[in-house]
Amino acid sequence: MRERAAVLCGAAAVVAGALTAVPAEASPPPAADTSHAAPLTWKKCGTKKYPTLQCASLDVPLDHSRPRGRHITLSLSRVPHTAKKYQGPLLVNPGGPGASGLTLAGFVASALPKAVAAQYDVIGFDPRGVGKSKPALDCRPGHFAAVRRDAVPSTSQIERANLARAKAFARACGKKYGDVLPYIDTISAVRDMDRIRAALGARQINYFGYSYGTYLGAVYAKLFPERVRRAALDSVVDPTGVWYDDNLAQDHAFNDRHRAFMAWIAKHDTVYRLGSDPAKIEAKWYATRAALARKAAGGKVGASELEDTYMPGGYYNGYWPYLAEAFAAYVNGKNADSLVKAYERFGAADASDDNGYSIYTSVQCRDAAWPRDWRKWRTDNWAVYAKAPFMTWNNAWYNAPCAFWPTKPLPSVSVANDEVAPMLLFQATEDAATPYAGAVTVHRLLARSRLVVEQGGGNHGITLGGNACLDKHLAAYLADGTLPRGRGTADAVCEAQPDPKPMSSKVASTSSRGAELHGLLGFRR
Repeated sequence: MRERAAVLCGAAAVVAGALTAVPAEASPPPAADTSHAAPLTWKKCGTKKYPTLQCASLDVPLDHSRPRGRHITLSLSRVPHTAKKYQGPLLVNPGGPGASGLTLAGFVASALPKAVAAQYDVIGFDPRGVGKSKPALDCRPGHFAAVRRDAVPSTSQIERANLARAKAFARACGKKYGDVLPYIDTISAVRDMDRIRAALGARQINYFGYSYGTYLGAVYAKLFPERVRRAALDSVVDPTGVWYDDNLAQDHAFNDRHRAFMAWIAKHDTVYRLGSDPAKIEAKWYATRAALARKAAGGKVGASELEDTYMPGGYYNGYWPYLAEAFAAYVNGKNADSLVKAYERFGAADASDDNGYSIYTSVQCRDAAWPRDWRKWRTDNWAVYAKAPFMTWNNAWYNAPCAFWPTKPLPSVSVANDEVAPMLLFQATEDAATPYAGAVTVHRLLARSRLVVEQGGGNHGITLGGNACLDKHLAAYLADGTLPRGRGTADAVCEAQPDPKPMSSKVASTSSRGAELHGLLGFRR
């Protein structure tokens, strides 16, 4: 599921998929004897911001059912514990799939209260195929180079061109990595995590994951429930819809979040001069999109690139002031430079992260069954587009290689679990990338879990981003296992932080903890 999105608010529909048992080949092996695990060799790799970071590498089987066969290499990071009280390793994951987790270890260790972080070895890792792990996949360099065709297939010619592009990507992945693709999936990544646990000499792990990282953590807990000590999941993926149905639900949620952005611009008409009626501002946005479909701004920002630029606003409202300034400058003064700069800052990530997209598609296309008949995609996405036009077709083409993927899908995994230790879930009610209803579903499936809700919040990835109420629950849980206990759907409710205020882009700061966090998270599920 595209993780350049946020959460489903209550009005967004969630389509529930059938749950199936964990396939036989995914059953956990006998408990590992960690005394014979090869020790990791840690070396200093700190940065100015995170000077205590250390790095190591770990070889794991490409195919875990053949442990003596071909091996691949995972890249790991660590901020070591400093307190006398040691609570074990805390593995962290930023989502994606396809995002690097090496720097996240430094962020988490610095963002948690010092007394809590000091009790853990905070462990980051690049999952198989990602970043500094080897091999790092790059199926088709330049796949998102500007200017692309319009995402909305308003003519058969546009549809054929976009289909050819999706097929070319799938074909390139199969040609370059045909021997690797069958092993780029969530279950294989989960087994890698257990190899990391063994290499650390730990009987159990603690875990903290955002977005797709919540699914990764839930699947780990399903396969290895006795090896989970504590686990916190932030912005929770609905496991009953992986991944086709989840993406359709995401389209509705992003559309709602984009409209919230339009309403925010209307509220600040004295600054942006675009009017005080959100519907009319939204009409101006789509008129801009139509104009860019005819002629790209600065030769770089067409209709699809405009969507790429404004989609991050659905993940994090801290971007709204910058996006609003660029939009207003273009509408009021036809300033193409404003849109080009906004695209380079917010929208060009896909164009520069060929590795991230290669892993995103490899995992999602392999994890679960996708429709292979393009007619179903066409019918479903036009139906959603009629109600939620903001990113429906952009998201459809982002995932379209899965209709032509060269490997067969794995059976779906049920994460239902009454054996694992209590897990703590965090969810904003208006999150677009992982809609609220998904967190409620996971709360029910994880029998002993607790759910902390950010009421009215719309950001994706909400802990360690500046909300003291949420962070207090996370810190208490990691410190001594303290869990909230409520009587309703939520066990605890925190108020959302206020929306940002307009500001000059020359004055506005992107160094806040929230902005730093969202720079590290993977904008895919």
